[in-house]
Amino acid sequence: MHVLLSIKPEYVEKIFQGTKKYEFRKSIFRRNVKKVCIYSTSPVKKIVGRFTIVRITAGHPVRLWEKYWAYAGIEKKDFFAYFQAREKGFCIEIGEVEIFKEPLDPHSLIPGFIAPQSFKYFDPNVQYISDL
Repeated sequence: MHVLLSIKPEYVEKIFQGTKKYEFRKSIFRRNVKKVCIYSTSPVKKIVGRFTIVRITAGHPVRLWEKYWAYAGIEKKDFFAYFQAREKGFCIEIGEVEIFKEPLDPHSLIPGFIAPQSFKYFDPNVQYISDL
């Protein structure tokens, strides 16, 4: 199983540069996910690449920050503003990254596409995804 993950363009660039090796989320996938396709949010609004998942760690945001801050790719104040006193957060360790030569318009690939608020599952065997 794969997911399409919405990520702000500033963080997408840091992932592509290798300075952001962890993606943080308030909620996480319930299915076994191997790869993530990156949907770069406004103003880009394209599928721009993908990465493999090394592991997902759950924990209190303070502990996640203490462990992963060096390659978090986000400022401390923004990190804690994102988690807003939550007791649990998730850290996705980013593995191999692939940058698409040509960003893909999801509206032309996925009928009725609506950008996911956080993430959207998809079957990698579906034709439009297997071509990525």
